[in-house]
Amino acid sequence: MRNRPTPTYLILICAALTLLSSCVSRIPKDVTHTHSEAPIYPDYKDITIPVNIAPLNFLLRENTEDICVYVDDDMIYQGSGNEVTFDEGEWRDMLNSSTGKRLRVRIVVKSAGKWKEYDAFTWEVSADRVDPYITYRLIEPDYEVFNELVLQERCVESFDTRNFCDHNVIGNKCMNCHVYSNQSPDTSMFYVRGKDGGAILNTAGQLRKLDIKKEGMVSSSVYYSFSPNGRFLVFSANEIIPAFHSSASKRMEVFDSKSDVYIADLRDNSIKTCPMLCEDTINETFPTFSPDGKYVYYCTAPSIDSLPDLRKQRYSLCRIAFDEHDGTLGESVDTIYNSRTQGKSVCHPRFSPDGAYIVYTVADYGTFPIWHRESDLQMMDMRTGETKDMNIVNSDMSDTYHSWSSNSRWLVFASKRDDGLYGKAYYTHVDKDGECSKPFVLPQKYPTYYDNTLKSFNAPEQGKGKLPFSVNDVKRVLSSAPIRFR
Repeated sequence: MRNRPTPTYLILICAALTLLSSCVSRIPKDVTHTHSEAPIYPDYKDITIPVNIAPLNFLLRENTEDICVYVDDDMIYQGSGNEVTFDEGEWRDMLNSSTGKRLRVRIVVKSAGKWKEYDAFTWEVSADRVDPYITYRLIEPDYEVFNELVLQERCVESFDTRNFCDHNVIGNKCMNCHVYSNQSPDTSMFYVRGKDGGAILNTAGQLRKLDIKKEGMVSSSVYYSFSPNGRFLVFSANEIIPAFHSSASKRMEVFDSKSDVYIADLRDNSIKTCPMLCEDTINETFPTFSPDGKYVYYCTAPSIDSLPDLRKQRYSLCRIAFDEHDGTLGESVDTIYNSRTQGKSVCHPRFSPDGAYIVYTVADYGTFPIWHRESDLQMMDMRTGETKDMNIVNSDMSDTYHSWSSNSRWLVFASKRDDGLYGKAYYTHVDKDGECSKPFVLPQKYPTYYDNTLKSFNAPEQGKGKLPFSVNDVKRVLSSAPIRFR
């Protein structure tokens, strides 16, 4: 007698029953409370998050058979294994309906056939939106090579990324960090170094290659900032000396044998300065404009000739008046942070767009804090001169290279707090009183991403929109003649 095929509807019923049985087995029952914190990575416990952030996918640092995540007693995730990857649409709906609320998050797992629950933690959903894009340089955290570099743009509302400058396309050249004007994608700049390189200026998607140097300067521009009206660049020209530590905790040191500060007019391609920013025995570096365009802030210290003197070199934070109409500088200098009285060295000053706060990095000495474990962020209230408490933000590893969101409510910075080697982009919320929240790392689609990557996120910058050019546009402009300054 011939075997008859099983009817399709019976196959579907059996499959449905199997699925139902599987789902039922994942419903927690006879749950034991562990009275311990959930060993999740990244650490997304008790944080403030923007309403438009991508899902905070994470993993448990233990073997589990099943895992359930509850928010205010509603199950928002159920799955097998130890990785939690939220549905992006459901995640957005949850945040949009929870703006201004503090959510209670519970994790229940099945391990060795038994269910257990960890202590609950919170997500406070802020109505302050974070800028939807971030750019950064992906680089090996070492000093021997600069190959395989990319400048990458990431949408932080999702997991979409793209390279807008790629070593594979531009002949394995070194590239430096990307900086916006007023967090706008319509005006920004970055450097491609080496043969046929230059400053790549983006103006509404039109790229131009600039040679920002004139006779008498020790180099072309290195560290720079746009004026609020976008017409001017303030930049430093630096003669940079690399040196190597015998201590593995610091690895590399970089110092300037000479550095000066200049103003570049992007309208007429001219460069100007003043004697106080080009003193022979003084280094001036890391310049930035105040948000109102009335001042140039910069770091300054006595020059040194060799590495043994570096431990004595501490940079102060100073300012000089600036006229945004014609690009002229003032005739006197004010000291904002005095390294001799404060005992620390300052670098990377960055203003909140509303002008209320300035954040800078402090280290024991020098201007290369990336390998200084003691490097911390410090915030000054520009209305009172008060230094704000940022203990909740800083770690026992390097914390530096920071930038503000356009609404002055979010600060992103590079931190090596995980392992002391790889820098990652961390966000902290800054309220109107300058109080910061516990930082959280930029979320990734796959929870094991940070375990597997061999790149550091260098110099993260926040942007209000997508950059209007591609890596092929960069390749084309590199073949053009540079616009020279005088």
